[in-house]
Amino acid sequence: MSNYSETLHIRLLLGGYGDALIHGWFNENNSATGVRLKQALFAWHEPSFYGTELAAHRLEEIEAVVLPSEMVIPFFAEPKLLRHIEWVWDEDAARLIRLAPMLHHRIEYKQYYPSYAAFLSDKLLQWTWDDDTFTGEEQALFKEASEHEEFMIGLRAAFSAAVFHAHYGTAAAASDLRREFPSLFSKTDAGVAGLDERDWLVAIGWKADDAPFRPALQLLEPDDADETWRLRLVLQDRKEEAAVYPARMTAGGELLGSWPSVWTPHIQQRSGNWLERLLAIMPDDRFNGSRDDVFAEPLSDEAAWRFLTADSQRLLEAGWHVLLPAWWETASRKKPRLRAKVGAGEGTRAGGSLFGLDALIDFDWRIAIGDVDLSEAEFAELVARNARLVRFRGQWIQLDPALLAQIRKAMAAVDKQQGLSFQDVLQMHLLGDDSFAGNDPDSGEQEAEREERIRLEVELNEHLVKLIGQLNQQSEQPKLPVPSGLRAELRPYQQEGYAWLSFLRRFGLGACLADDMGLGKTVQLIAYLLRIQETTPTDADGSKLPSLIVCPTSVLGNWQKEISRFAPSLKVMLHYGSGRLAGEAFALEAKQADVVLTSYATCSLDQETLQGLTWTSISLDEAQNIKNAQTKQSAAVRSLPARHRIALTGTPIENRLAELWSLYDFINPGYLGSSREFNNRFAAAVEKDKDERITTDLQKLIKPFMLRRKKKDPAIQLDLPEKNEMKTYVNLTAEQGALYEQTVNELMEKMQKLEGIERKGAILATLTRLKQLCDHPLLLTKEALPESSGAATDDSRLDVEALIARSAKLERLLAMVKELREEGERCLIFTQYIGMGEMLRQVLEQELQEPVLYLNGSTSKAARDNMIEQFQAASPPGSDRPGPGAFILSLKAGGVGLNLTAANHVFHFDRWWNPAVENQATDRAYRMGQTRDVQVHKFISLGTLEERIDEMLENKQQLSENVISSSEGWITELSTDELKDLFTLRREFVG
Repeated sequence: MSNYSETLHIRLLLGGYGDALIHGWFNENNSATGVRLKQALFAWHEPSFYGTELAAHRLEEIEAVVLPSEMVIPFFAEPKLLRHIEWVWDEDAARLIRLAPMLHHRIEYKQYYPSYAAFLSDKLLQWTWDDDTFTGEEQALFKEASEHEEFMIGLRAAFSAAVFHAHYGTAAAASDLRREFPSLFSKTDAGVAGLDERDWLVAIGWKADDAPFRPALQLLEPDDADETWRLRLVLQDRKEEAAVYPARMTAGGELLGSWPSVWTPHIQQRSGNWLERLLAIMPDDRFNGSRDDVFAEPLSDEAAWRFLTADSQRLLEAGWHVLLPAWWETASRKKPRLRAKVGAGEGTRAGGSLFGLDALIDFDWRIAIGDVDLSEAEFAELVARNARLVRFRGQWIQLDPALLAQIRKAMAAVDKQQGLSFQDVLQMHLLGDDSFAGNDPDSGEQEAEREERIRLEVELNEHLVKLIGQLNQQSEQPKLPVPSGLRAELRPYQQEGYAWLSFLRRFGLGACLADDMGLGKTVQLIAYLLRIQETTPTDADGSKLPSLIVCPTSVLGNWQKEISRFAPSLKVMLHYGSGRLAGEAFALEAKQADVVLTSYATCSLDQETLQGLTWTSISLDEAQNIKNAQTKQSAAVRSLPARHRIALTGTPIENRLAELWSLYDFINPGYLGSSREFNNRFAAAVEKDKDERITTDLQKLIKPFMLRRKKKDPAIQLDLPEKNEMKTYVNLTAEQGALYEQTVNELMEKMQKLEGIERKGAILATLTRLKQLCDHPLLLTKEALPESSGAATDDSRLDVEALIARSAKLERLLAMVKELREEGERCLIFTQYIGMGEMLRQVLEQELQEPVLYLNGSTSKAARDNMIEQFQAASPPGSDRPGPGAFILSLKAGGVGLNLTAANHVFHFDRWWNPAVENQATDRAYRMGQTRDVQVHKFISLGTLEERIDEMLENKQQLSENVISSSEGWITELSTDELKDLFTLRREFVG
């Protein structure tokens, strides 16, 4: 009785691409469906997921299953079959079952090689088995199978697919194969000429050459005995490569010469196709000898050059070995270098001084070819020889015509008589020749062409090496003593900043001081201005060129106060307001001052007047005001003549790189090219393409002229005090000034009539009105907040421009809060007035595009606790958005009892005049748990009672500290004259 429950007959057909089409029938004539066949035949075949992933096709009345080519050999090499079925194989299936194990073994042990026939036919890479590894029995089986041509075509395709799948199916493995055997993927006629399959496998490196020698072509350079170039065929010993045996090759391809006798059989076997191969690789004129020796005649200089540069490369690609003169590898690897060698001394023309980027520098051309360094005259002499290979000072030099043309072109781009500018020298040193003005960044030059181009370099003299080293390394710059007239203690980093500004001034190089807000850019510039005053001699008439400071209107008064405080010896002239001078009167007055202060708006209006002087320095505060180079204001500022230019800004780039160009075009005009050139060369590549190389190049260019320190820098943090208080002085607007004077006049009239409690009440009421006026006129006029024109009813927007135009305090606060928020820092803002707090909340919320908290006396405890939790959290619960960055508080409601250490900036928008109360408010941020230094900003309106009372507090004049700290009641006890003196507005500070 049979052990099988059923019999399954299998018929197999191998396709031309190696896939197997399989059909089956049970017993004698019951055709198996595709599903049934897959379930039976591939029940244990995991790679096809037990047959479920195999496709089935209907062919007339039968269904056949397709086994992919890469699975055919592995499956039939060791088929795992169901034992309850009797398997009956047709002839092709039985033949495959006999051959597959042998082929699978070859795949596993990599006993295969690429198909030469497929390579010659330009087909995709295919693999075939190594016949030499078969036993006699295996060879007999393949001999029998080879009589079935279609079967063998399919079998070879299946084998190739299995090899690829097993060893090269991953991207990494395929990449390794390309790297190890590049010749497999590129075919040239010269590379296969005269080769049989074995020679080809040896040539591509797949099989080892068992001959004891290798054939090579050797180029012999001229020497004392023979002054010509010669080419010869040699046999090189594989074990001792220094041993070479010259051989003559006849026109018939026969080899003649003397070599070890054991080599002769190998030579006779292998050399028959050498001449054919060489003729396919090299031009005919290389074979210029006699019938007895095709390489007998010497080569011309041109032919030797072509052999070195072209023929040798083609020979190597075709699998030949080439022996070239020892110096050639170095000479070919080293591209010629063109250097501008700066002369000794200061690096400038006789009688000149290195002052500014336009300074002209004498230089001599030096050309390095290989290891030989040539002067311009020596280079011209060699070029005149019109030779490709010349011996100079005992060394061979290659003179590639293409590279020579590039050298001459680069030299012609520079006017030798005029010299190089210091800007050219600096940029060439920083970047190489891509920075040189002669190279047009708009030329559309391809990357590959740039790589081939001769690099134009600069060789600095000792003076310029030191100077450029100092520009790149601030620590290398000379230390300067602090000016004797400075009434301030500079921190170490501030002293370095002041010295840096003075160092760049010495060489006429502009500077961008871009320290974070709160690090003291103002005092560093004041120290710089004092040094100018103390070191610059006056003219015969006692005058000298003044410095100009251009700043926003809102900080004009702050500059006046800071200069007066830190450098009282500096004479300051304010050029602002309706009574300002013009023309010759302005020039005469300005020459008597050390510093002239003006605003950006005034500068734009008085451009012609300000252009009448060449300023010893121009400094821009909040220099981001000129970030848009197209505005009239920016153009006016950049048009002013100056010996030195400085930009102060905490935000050198706010949105686009074009802003950086505008800053640099002010401090060092032309340094970054025109606006169009900068955009094409840097902005597009950095902002759109994120090109790291271009970004690095730009950083190298801007670094020497920008000093940027951040509060989080370790060295800076160590130097900062734990709590840094600073006063921010602002001017009143004309509207505020008029209302202020009107209010004071009304009080003075009342003082003539009122007495006692009524007098005290009137004074306190006026005091409140004046303080509100210093904040914003709307607090007094009770107007509604203005909406932007065209704003939708359901999404109204404030007209912020209109609001800040009426209050320099609001304008200044907005600018400072924007800057600190860009740095990711948070702030508390204290004000006494609910209306001011609400205005600040709406303005900041709209301009910052983030929530702003406001806590005052009417805020419930629950809302108060929620605000504190929100502010202290890194982000709101359940949200990835940052938490509020600004928290506005009324002084009384928020001045005590709160822990708000998330903030490291505190603004006192209006003054309480009780130091203890203000300090308590500040301590909401400056308390246990605070890990950063706290910056405290106290706003003071110039010319008003805010300034007068601040001076009293500062100097402890007239009043004891105890009286002032108690309340504002002491003001009501002043006489009418004292009251008038305290309240009267000083008009010089009004816009």
